[in-house]
Amino acid sequence: MALTQNQPVPSTTLSSVTPYRVGVLGFGGLGQAAARVLSQKQEMRWVAAADHKGFAANPNGLDLTSCVATYQAEGSLGYLETDGALSQDSIPALIRSATVDGYFLALPNLPNTFMASVAQQFIESGWRGVLVDAIKRTSAVEQLLAMQKDLAAAGITYMTGCGATPGLLTAAAAIAAQSYAEIHNVKITFGVGIANWEAYRATIREDIGHLPGYTVEMARAMTDAEVEALLDRTDGILTLENMEHADDIMLELAGICDRDRVTVGGVVDTRNPKKPLSTNVQVTGRTFEGKISTHTFTLGDETSMAANVCGPAFGYLKAGMELHRRGIYGIFTAAEVMPKFVR
Repeated sequence: MALTQNQPVPSTTLSSVTPYRVGVLGFGGLGQAAARVLSQKQEMRWVAAADHKGFAANPNGLDLTSCVATYQAEGSLGYLETDGALSQDSIPALIRSATVDGYFLALPNLPNTFMASVAQQFIESGWRGVLVDAIKRTSAVEQLLAMQKDLAAAGITYMTGCGATPGLLTAAAAIAAQSYAEIHNVKITFGVGIANWEAYRATIREDIGHLPGYTVEMARAMTDAEVEALLDRTDGILTLENMEHADDIMLELAGICDRDRVTVGGVVDTRNPKKPLSTNVQVTGRTFEGKISTHTFTLGDETSMAANVCGPAFGYLKAGMELHRRGIYGIFTAAEVMPKFVR
């Protein structure tokens, strides 16, 4: 993508500076997992969070235990006694209220235009910093890519498609492709196991939107009872094939292969934390000697969906922070930039 670059700032390592102040938008299952990941980091400090009814902010860091307890009991971080505030427009209210270097958008992309509308709110607010998402759909990423000039002009460095898939597996495919002169196909297969679908309601609804006969709008409109009825009919299993997944456009933009050579599918078990199958990416191609081969990168079965989404997201957030420090703004994908490990 095109870049907007201001006067370069000398590169510094995070170990030599104050921890970056990080916010999390969305406090469902993924948002809470993101907060738990941040609580174990020294290089980033969790200082802000928002849900659909309110937000919480503390420049010295939010308390994970009280935030989770309040959200589970009251349904919003806005009910926190000291750090919370209720709001019907929580994202703009949080942007105005807190000093944050970067946000992880742990939000459901329902409807399919939602993430682009959130990015627009940041642009209009005058905020400058780094945003990272774990968005799934190709069409949603295309909407964000169309905002390149506006994001760059606003002084925002936006890292998109930076979860597990797209994200970790897309980046692995981009690296694996280097062995070949031509890429024949990239096949991503994921297995997700969760003990209770209600812990990841928005994520499961997004997955339902990929099922034959369903759309994002239909999945968004489903009541919890209707979701449970669907899961009862499938014994809690969602089998997803030929998904509209942004790995395709990300690998195409990176020059790896045309998007029609990328396929994504998997199995989600909503009643068992054990993965129904191992998550992997297979990259098949022709070497310069003319031989056909396949690289396979498999994630450990013990790593959860949350670990494989939140870890890369914050790694890409750190990479985005370093780009932003150097005056490099605009939008980047997980296949364009290497993530940095967050200590």
